Amino acid sequence: MNEKTVAFIFARSGSKGVKNKNIQLINNIPLIGYSINIAKDSNLFSDIVVSTDSKEIADIANLYGASTPFNRPADLATDESAEWLSWQHAVKSYMNIAKFDYFFSLPVTSPLRSKDDILMMKNYFMDNSYDIVLGMIESPRSPYFNIVKKKDDGSIERVIDLENTISRRQDAPKTYDVTTTGYITTPDYILNNNNLFDGNVGGYEIPINRSLDIDSEYDLMIARKMLETNE
Repeated sequence: MNEKTVAFIFARSGSKGVKNKNIQLINNIPLIGYSINIAKDSNLFSDIVVSTDSKEIADIANLYGASTPFNRPADLATDESAEWLSWQHAVKSYMNIAKFDYFFSLPVTSPLRSKDDILMMKNYFMDNSYDIVLGMIESPRSPYFNIVKKKDDGSIERVIDLENTISRRQDAPKTYDVTTTGYITTPDYILNNNNLFDGNVGGYEIPINRSLDIDSEYDLMIARKMLETNE
């Protein structure tokens, strides 16, 4: 029996950092189109599903070849709503239509990912015993060494302080930033847990040049420059 992996792309209509972020044009392609196109290019998915509260986004998603078999509820499309709840809603809604084995979230905000990133993440998940695998890069700054927080009196201290003072960054424990390249797990894991880190979580390292997460106008400018260069 062939196991089915479904790509899910979550794209709500509101965005504070960048207005209409999910459909901003880069090289005349709406941002959401990059996630849909790379999902198709990977030949990994039995379906590519977009969860959205917006008819405009749904129409664009359909134009690029994704399906929109259900609507994202308004209460799951606010700045305050937890992404995990949207995942649970999507899994439940899709399971009313068809059974599937693996859930792969491909956030709209990561247009630089490659199909190899997707395929390698799937392989990494299948080859290990993790409940969920996410993309990550080695942190350019270390919370043990040069990331600080303000105290109530206005002075600063390191986010994580060790008993023994670290005098060189190279001596600090290696840390990683979670990227929005992708997240792969099973429908059961999503339905039976309350957040991403409830289970045994694995991280697959992504090249930093493909790890951009668009969250501001500056990020969008960088994405446009990089994708124009790659054309």
